[in-house]
Amino acid sequence: MMSPNPSPDDRGSSHAANFRHTPLQIIHLIGNFLRIWSVYSMYSYLSQTGASVVLFIFSCLVPSSIIFLIMQKPWKGRPLSNTQVVPSLINGGITALYYILWGMGLKSCGPVRAILAEYSGAVLGVLSAVLYGRKGHIWKKKIPFSGSDDSEDNKTHEILDMKSMIAPIFAGILSALRRVITRRISLKNQLKRRLHAITIASATCFLFPVAMWDMIVGSSKVELPFSVWAFSSTILFGIILIFYVDNIAEERLHMVFSSPRHLMVAGGCLILMEIFYKMDFSLPGFVICCILLGFGIYEATSLERGKKDKIDNIDDGNGLFDDQNQRSPLPT
Repeated sequence: MMSPNPSPDDRGSSHAANFRHTPLQIIHLIGNFLRIWSVYSMYSYLSQTGASVVLFIFSCLVPSSIIFLIMQKPWKGRPLSNTQVVPSLINGGITALYYILWGMGLKSCGPVRAILAEYSGAVLGVLSAVLYGRKGHIWKKKIPFSGSDDSEDNKTHEILDMKSMIAPIFAGILSALRRVITRRISLKNQLKRRLHAITIASATCFLFPVAMWDMIVGSSKVELPFSVWAFSSTILFGIILIFYVDNIAEERLHMVFSSPRHLMVAGGCLILMEIFYKMDFSLPGFVICCILLGFGIYEATSLERGKKDKIDNIDDGNGLFDDQNQRSPLPT
């Protein structure tokens, strides 16, 4: 039997809902653009000065944690239970490791590869190892992003060293893990913000001994040249603003980080930044990579949705069967 056509009232309500979501989509677009802009400023600063990634991340996390604690005040309101605080503290260690790996990947392979590798790592947090094996050939063949024609200079750039891609890919896996932990311990929006303040403060504490060790014996260059735009943009846009923007996208727009729509927004921002900074960039190769990666994300999320729907149907069927047994038992 064919389903009836939707009524004009249903179509009108859907259009009204889309219109209400338009300002949120604009906020999401602007927030991601500012975050990617901060990534490019961070990459420019690290590549030009040769500063330590650990010291830079630690210098950005200290004021960010203070701002989060002042804004959210996790010590006020309803007391937090140990089942919420302890996972948040552990999540802080995961977050600190994520920032270190992602910063190392950004410094070694550039913004485009680092961000796309982060998306690949986030997908790997959901996908099986089979899709990971298929992705390896894609990254090796399609990610050079070299647009010039000098053969001798491009031979070192045409084949991307996969070792430099390992750090951002693992950073993406850790990013997916910390997002899963956040969803598991808090469902309410306000509670999630309070726990995130604890997580960032915990990440700063975890990173403190590593930064001190790097300052004393790890880095040959102890001084950290100061750049107002690099530090301020990373703090305000790359850590603070992007948390609230992603939170709005997840709660109101139902758009998670590992989704094709999120990748599409980030891809458009990356194209603008590559043109603005006049980087060595191949638009066709980038589009091919985004299409392949978006297809992998779509397949991963469809498998995840199918698995959840199957489990829900089994649970609903069991509940219906039990309910029928309780209401109308078989005659004896």
